[in-house]
Amino acid sequence: MPLGQHLLHRRRFLNDFSTGLGTIALTSLLSDDLTFGRDPQSPGSILNDEKTPIRPVVDPGNPYAARKPHFEAKAKNVIVIFCSGAASQIDTFDFKPELIKRNGQDLPGGKLVTFQGEQGKLTKSPWAFRPYGESGKMISDLVKNIGEQSDDICFLHSLTGKTNTHGPGENFMSTGFTLDGFPSMGAWTTYALGSENSDLPAYVAIPDPRGTPQSSVNNWGCGFLPAAFQGTDFNANNPIRNLARPSKISPTEDRATREFLKRMNERHQTKFLGDTQLAARISSYELAAKMQSSVPKVAAISDEPKHILKMYGADSTNQLKSDFAKNCILARRLVEKGVRFVQLFNGAYQTGGEGVSNWDGHKALERQYAKHGEMLDQPCAALLKDLKQRGLLKDTLVVWCTEFGRMPTFQKGASGRDHNPSGFTAWMAGAGVKAPYTFGATDDFSYKAAEKVSTVYDFHATILQLLGLDHQRLSFYHNGIERRLTDVHGKVIQEIVA
Repeated sequence: MPLGQHLLHRRRFLNDFSTGLGTIALTSLLSDDLTFGRDPQSPGSILNDEKTPIRPVVDPGNPYAARKPHFEAKAKNVIVIFCSGAASQIDTFDFKPELIKRNGQDLPGGKLVTFQGEQGKLTKSPWAFRPYGESGKMISDLVKNIGEQSDDICFLHSLTGKTNTHGPGENFMSTGFTLDGFPSMGAWTTYALGSENSDLPAYVAIPDPRGTPQSSVNNWGCGFLPAAFQGTDFNANNPIRNLARPSKISPTEDRATREFLKRMNERHQTKFLGDTQLAARISSYELAAKMQSSVPKVAAISDEPKHILKMYGADSTNQLKSDFAKNCILARRLVEKGVRFVQLFNGAYQTGGEGVSNWDGHKALERQYAKHGEMLDQPCAALLKDLKQRGLLKDTLVVWCTEFGRMPTFQKGASGRDHNPSGFTAWMAGAGVKAPYTFGATDDFSYKAAEKVSTVYDFHATILQLLGLDHQRLSFYHNGIERRLTDVHGKVIQEIVA
């Protein structure tokens, strides 16, 4: 065919014309999509239905700007207390009279082999359980101070996981996936809602005084979400690095330099309108500058009255307990300042032998847990009490969790419990949850979830629900997949919602 004659070919002309119409139609549809800047939650949007994903509109120049939830929220802020190492439900919150009665007998069903090998006999907790509060909830002496707050707590006794290995287990509880590289609960929350403050991070992770958990930054990472939504990690003893002004630079010079830099950035942005990476980088630097004054103020635990320090146990001669108590106070102070999501860790990666740095009690559970319980109990209970007395608990959801549970047997030849993802406990308190309340149950030995069996996906879905977010619609398009915190699973546990 001679050059150019194909343009006059009737069939080719009709084919090109139809393709052009399709392109026009596609552009029209996409113009309503978030990708082109229109919010799918806005009235009249074609995406405003029950099935279409919702991707928040995020201004790269102000990624932490407060955004509206999908529906009315019961909670504005979240504090997650994560006990790394798999804290035993049997020795804390899951009372089993039958286990006590049949102590020293075989678990019905024959020989059992679990994560670290063959199991021994059924073994009751070394700590007695007693009734607490008006509800009479049975709680272990190991966590008696938390027991005294039980009337404000909703216990979930029928959680199940997907793995019996610590690293993947931490990932699963924090991100909804066992593999590395997925966004954490806090990242999803701040991506959806932003923050109520302008001079602190929207999401803060507070590592244990002994160090970071086994899965480290994966627990508060942003995965494939924009980097702005990763948690900023610091604790009461280890503030954010490189924030202090060099001693050779005066406050006046520092302020003048910032103002000059701001003018230069604004001028540069006018030349490169629409450069989202530039806007995001400028925003992060501006937040860092604000944090030079805001972080030292919020982290000044010594400013607290003596009776508050004593209530938390921050005056304890037990250094680990004192340091964790200060971290709990820091969590409260961050929420007071409008930080959206705080992740508080109790337990670090093993740094001194099994069971020393976290709740992974395989060999000498009674000796190891006595130390962990003392460190956790009073500060954690004081955090609940303090939030309540300040009126913060009505807007703050407090979540206590761990990566999985432990076995009702001691391991053969040892005095500790093996890993058990088949049934374990978590609890919630504060905004939007029924309390006192108990949901679900394990079997008579706390071996497997037996009543109202729930998953970590359900757990996450419920947390998002309380924040006013639809877990099925909150999403981020990544590598051809509409990603969610709950993957393609999860049901809101409506029974625990007040």
